[in-house]
Amino acid sequence: MIIIRFPDHEMERRGLGFLAARFPGKSWVTGETLVPEAALAHLALEGIKFTVEGPATYDQLASLRNPATAEVHG
Repeated sequence: MIIIRFPDHEMERRGLGFLAARFPGKSWVTGETLVPEAALAHLALEGIKFTVEGPATYDQLASLRNPATAEVHG
C-alpha cells in the first residue's frame, strides 16, 4: 500500500471519486490517501494528478485492520 497526496481539493475530489468504486483505501484529514500500488497507474491514465509520499507505515496499515471502536455508555 502506498501513501499519495493530491495537489488540491478539486483533484482530491476527483481522485477519491475514481478510487472509491475501484480500489480499497483510506484517506485522512491530513490530505494523505492510502491506495494499493496498482491504483497509481489507473489514476495517472485518468489524468488525476498526485504525489507519491511513499510506502504506508505499519500504523497506517494497522488503522485499516483495527478501526477504533466506539465508546459505549450504559
